[in-house]
Amino acid sequence: MTPETLRARLLAWYDANARDLPWRVGPAGHATGVRADPYRVWLSEVMLQQTTVPHAAPYFLKFTQRWPTVSDLAVEADEEVMAAWAGLGYYARARNLLACARAVARDHGGVFPDTEEGLRSLPGLGPYTAAAVGAIAFDLPTNVVDGNVERVMSRLFAAPTPLPEGKAELKALAGALVRDERPGDWAQALMDLGATICRPKAPLCERCPISEGCAAFAQGDPETYPRKAPKAARPRRHGVAYILTRGNEVALVRRPPKGLLGGMLALPTSDWRAGAWDEAEALAAAPMAADWRAVGEVEHVFTHFSLTLRLLRAEGNAEGLIWTPRAGLDALPSVFLKAARAGLSNLL
Repeated sequence: MTPETLRARLLAWYDANARDLPWRVGPAGHATGVRADPYRVWLSEVMLQQTTVPHAAPYFLKFTQRWPTVSDLAVEADEEVMAAWAGLGYYARARNLLACARAVARDHGGVFPDTEEGLRSLPGLGPYTAAAVGAIAFDLPTNVVDGNVERVMSRLFAAPTPLPEGKAELKALAGALVRDERPGDWAQALMDLGATICRPKAPLCERCPISEGCAAFAQGDPETYPRKAPKAARPRRHGVAYILTRGNEVALVRRPPKGLLGGMLALPTSDWRAGAWDEAEALAAAPMAADWRAVGEVEHVFTHFSLTLRLLRAEGNAEGLIWTPRAGLDALPSVFLKAARAGLSNLL
């Protein structure tokens, strides 16, 4: 199958099967000259990093209702945006989101640059996000390669090099198929194919518009692609989370702006380290002297390590803490929400 035939078949499939997503201008609208809003494209792409469409979509709708333009987002207080982001994870994305919004408002009059180079100059916009915004919002012939596109390319060409070593090869293969014709639709067609047909498990090859040209399909083993190098064991860390109550309120702290979960509200915790904390150490690291009692532990998995948090609970009062009603804890990052719910579960 020639590249032109492959492109024609995939674009025709996309015209008939494009996903209806809240940030997308579909192919019918695009054909009439309607372009996607760069702010909405950028916001969706940042949210979709390490996050599924069903999980990200409600956050996208909430953000765009509250902050309909990039300039609206740029003037919001950090803590308000971080609280609205809670539950999406990877909180450095939220800090980068604010930095980029403020740069667009301050340096570009609230208008996103319309070149890939200009987009790359914005804080927090890496090569992928700049390429995606460039293609989808500005119809630039950029090479947009996410995990879905990597999977399609690896199967289409039966690429033997395992990931992550093979990423450069897959990006080059994808780049060879980019044309000036409908670059935004092409990028989204590849993404949709990977998300709905060329799935990680049980790909629907019988429905694929380009299976005739797929080397992995011809071999009969598409699910074995992309090849992956063995994963290193994820290290484990241990910490203590302190659930200090004052009647119906719970004490929170704001984490330092830099580092994991930076700037987010959290339960007070000890450091997180390789070795477990004994009772004396746990009490010494508590935010105040109190009658601390063990109320269980929770497990949480981050990208690069697993965490075991011992839970200690006490009733007390202290200055310098952020006292929050129990009903207001849903804005906590998932690890601390999980710990708070577990530690408070047997309180009326």
